[in-house]
Amino acid sequence: MAKAFASQGDLAEKQISFTQIGSGLWAFTAEGDPNSGIIIGDDSVMVIEAQATPRLARKVIEKVRSVTDKPISHLVLTHYHAVRVLGASAYGAPQIIMSEKARSMVVERGQEDWDSEFDRFPRLFQGHEEIPGLTWPTTTFNNRMSVYLGNRRVDLMHLGRAHTAGDIVAYVPDENVMFTGDIVEYKSACYCGDGHFHDWPGTMEAIRRFDVDAIAPGRGDALVGKAKVNEALDLTRDFLESTYKPVAKVALGGGSLKEAWNACREHCDAKFGDYAIYEHCLPFNVARAYDEARDIDTPRIWTAERDKEMWDALQD
Repeated sequence: MAKAFASQGDLAEKQISFTQIGSGLWAFTAEGDPNSGIIIGDDSVMVIEAQATPRLARKVIEKVRSVTDKPISHLVLTHYHAVRVLGASAYGAPQIIMSEKARSMVVERGQEDWDSEFDRFPRLFQGHEEIPGLTWPTTTFNNRMSVYLGNRRVDLMHLGRAHTAGDIVAYVPDENVMFTGDIVEYKSACYCGDGHFHDWPGTMEAIRRFDVDAIAPGRGDALVGKAKVNEALDLTRDFLESTYKPVAKVALGGGSLKEAWNACREHCDAKFGDYAIYEHCLPFNVARAYDEARDIDTPRIWTAERDKEMWDALQD
């Protein structure tokens, strides 16, 4: 029997956890589904990642209201992917912040990404009728900006290309805690279909140099304590290198995408087969690694049609 496309077969509801990772800092996680983060300031709240729909966003808001009645003033989107941004309207935040590069990617490929992810993640897009349209930021920046929630400062930084070209992190210096988006995952497959394999490890090392005490990753459990943080960084790097190297060897030797897929599976299945969304991500990861090994620097735009053609070509 052919494997269900992407996450179409993943219809079971996930258990939500709401974990305190610092004073006034929380991680909303859900067994490998996209995470969100909460930063409570003196007078207002910043949310990191909107979720895929207003319906899912309201689950985040419910958790926020369990710990504070302060208004949500800022919504930070670490990158442009639909599952991260299309729930934005539920928060009513006056300020929506992205990197300038992430905004340019909404212009370039936002609708295609929405259409693509809608087919990949039917469970996450339940209630999609409420989505008013593409999410646009009110504020953008290039390398770094600071937001003050009263006395609490949040540093938003683009540390380099990784999961996408426009990824940012949110760092809270008074607690030495970071929200990394999908640059770092914990025992969840990295989605690399829009990624930059050569740059990503260096971007993670820039995160490591902050020597943070806790991280809210893009997917997977909240990471509290330096040992857990470094474990996640090491696991993420191992996933990236284990994916890219066998694919690049095939690509540079003139082999086919299907041969690269087989090589990657042989190297990665035993190590990462139990990671969340592993089977979903693998074809997209192999396709992108194959392109990057052949010097295609800018990831090609995924469309609903391209997704399924690639999927069908690689499945046995």
